[in-house]
Amino acid sequence: MSLLPELRYPTVAELTSFARALTTHRPGMCALRQVGVSRAGRPLHLLSVGHARRAVLVVAGAHANEPTGGSTLLTLAERVLYERELRDGTSWHFLLCADPDGASLHVTPAPRSLLEYHLGFFRPAVPEQPEWSPAVLPPDRLPPETRALTRVIDELRPYLQVTLHGTDLGGSWVQLTKDIPGLAEPFAKSAAQLHIPVETGASDAVGWPASGPGVHVMPAAGADAAYPSMPDDARHSTWYHAHRYGGLTAVVEVPMWASDMVDDPAPHPDPAAAIRRLARRLLRDATEVERILVEALPRLEGVDGPLLRAARWALELVPGLAADWTDTPPAATTMAYVGSVDAFARRLPLRAAAMLWRVLRESDDHAAPRLERLVETWSDAFAYRFRARWVPLEHQVEHQSRTVVAAALHARERTA
Repeated sequence: MSLLPELRYPTVAELTSFARALTTHRPGMCALRQVGVSRAGRPLHLLSVGHARRAVLVVAGAHANEPTGGSTLLTLAERVLYERELRDGTSWHFLLCADPDGASLHVTPAPRSLLEYHLGFFRPAVPEQPEWSPAVLPPDRLPPETRALTRVIDELRPYLQVTLHGTDLGGSWVQLTKDIPGLAEPFAKSAAQLHIPVETGASDAVGWPASGPGVHVMPAAGADAAYPSMPDDARHSTWYHAHRYGGLTAVVEVPMWASDMVDDPAPHPDPAAAIRRLARRLLRDATEVERILVEALPRLEGVDGPLLRAARWALELVPGLAADWTDTPPAATTMAYVGSVDAFARRLPLRAAAMLWRVLRESDDHAAPRLERLVETWSDAFAYRFRARWVPLEHQVEHQSRTVVAAALHARERTA
């Protein structure tokens, strides 16, 4: 008998309730414990299934705006409980939500459109993100969520850490801190069966070696970054913490809305010119949001909070990123890569506008309607340009779950 609730994007409370039900159902096999607290005092819970020393750690909720991971975590935990072969010499551990404070601020659990998704959008500034803060902060300033996550890794010493991520619009891809031979085939097969495009030119992984379409292996320390201005180097994130114990991390990305524009490996006819145009549009759109912010700031005296900090952080990234795109040759030249850059160039100012709109609306500021119109216009243009189609939640979850299981089985062979 399944204990899973109706499939939807679960809240942290629903995740915790399910984990408690699982431990009540199988107390000898499952355990739930608190492993830390957030900056606001919210508990961080770890669900464990099995008792073997060899461990897999699955992390959900590292980015509040990527809600599929919570649904996938529920499905995986129950699957591991009932499929003995997955527990063959392996225990599984599930960090229910790495950023419960962020989860409380992203308020579109079941969006029907990109506009609805953005009207409730929140993604914290990088220094406040549990996985990414070590890339930009010294050790003594890391947030408690980061310290809790690294303590769990130190305790479990997992041979594989999987972190469940997603994208608003695009395709699916995997980022690995070390290669997992054999993963590319089941990943591609699953995506094809579920009609999910594979993001072959993901700008997040540009220039990285690929062990197969959409399966990218992070370069070794010392390799040049594709975008030098970006402060968040993945090699300094918590993803590499498992390397201390011979493990590795897989980052599994799935889209909420799919676009076939991100999986075209054909050469672009003029990638340099296209990316220069995208850089100009990025600067133009960000400047429009920046003007509203500068105008509103005197009226926001004394107002601070994660939404405003995140909006400002996003805007601060834009000049350097536009220069990276303008001043250097394209990091890749395929149609898929240019499509990924196009999505990134739309996403950054749109997110800043959405979060700033929430701040101004809460302050009853007269500039809020201007931002709302921008968010509506840009959301609709994003969906139209990329011919966005909704990926059924059950397909998002099934593909992410399959990829996690395949990664665990193939990585187990690698470390046997």
